[in-house]
Amino acid sequence: MVELLGFGDYRYEAVPNWGRLPEGWSFKEVAAVATDSRDRVYVFSRGEHPITVFDREGNFLNSWGEGLFKRAHGLHMDADDILWCTDDGDHSVRKCTLDGRVLLTLGLPGTAAPYMSGKPFNRCTHTALSPEGDIYVSDGYGNAQVHKYNAQGKHLFSWGGSGTDPGQFNLPHNIVCDAAGTVYVADRESHRVQLFDPNGKYLTQWNNLHRPCSLFLGKGACPVCYVGELGPALAVNIKAPNIGPRVSVLDMSGKLLSRFGELGEGDGQFYSPHGLAVDSHGDIYVGEVSFTAWPRYHDGKPTPPGVRSLQKFKRVQA
Repeated sequence: MVELLGFGDYRYEAVPNWGRLPEGWSFKEVAAVATDSRDRVYVFSRGEHPITVFDREGNFLNSWGEGLFKRAHGLHMDADDILWCTDDGDHSVRKCTLDGRVLLTLGLPGTAAPYMSGKPFNRCTHTALSPEGDIYVSDGYGNAQVHKYNAQGKHLFSWGGSGTDPGQFNLPHNIVCDAAGTVYVADRESHRVQLFDPNGKYLTQWNNLHRPCSLFLGKGACPVCYVGELGPALAVNIKAPNIGPRVSVLDMSGKLLSRFGELGEGDGQFYSPHGLAVDSHGDIYVGEVSFTAWPRYHDGKPTPPGVRSLQKFKRVQA
């Protein structure tokens, strides 16, 4: 009997061994995932082939990005099937066609802004687009900012700053924007998602989250928000139950609709759900930076080869 994951109207079954790479290839670890209008799946990984493309069944289609990206981090598919690739090792964001042609670059590749200067970028993390085409970039590892650009790539303004007050950030790790223009920021180490208007004005925040790492907004009249949450990182609580790693589904008021996941390598278990996407069927694709996370949960031992870093979960309709 297939084990169902989650609860309520959002229940899933794991699809074992989804995503078959050519022989000898490896993701190493998957930082982010995106799906296009034809439900093809784009995997942004830290292996030798940064972008790998699959059909819904997990068959490999092609790859690109070799030599272009330094360290995969964020991936956003816009409404026109354009990919926004955030490279935290290169301090840049690249707007790319689905076959890898670069249309626009934000940031100065290979050059970081001064640490916590508030200027773009120091290890930027993710990208989102407004309904009008403006660009938001979360700048989280070496900064504590959200930067807003117009569609042509002109910097408009930034907001944030290091701290735990409303509107401040303790590692803004992911960002999305809804059809009304509200901006949602995964403030990872403050265990919350903060909501802002298009001018960066703080609106509210969602709690009942543990180190929210990845965000995805569903489409339609009543979208839901999918959140990938990391587990603990401290030795004293690293294997504590009920605080992740996991995936949560929230309504647009932040109410929990479903949740599944725990630490481990079984189906529906995780080490580090770092990026996720949902296709038109409601199936979830979760990328994990397992190569990085594995030693944390195994007393510092080296990561063994072949640790899983990509999972698919098929939505089961009631």
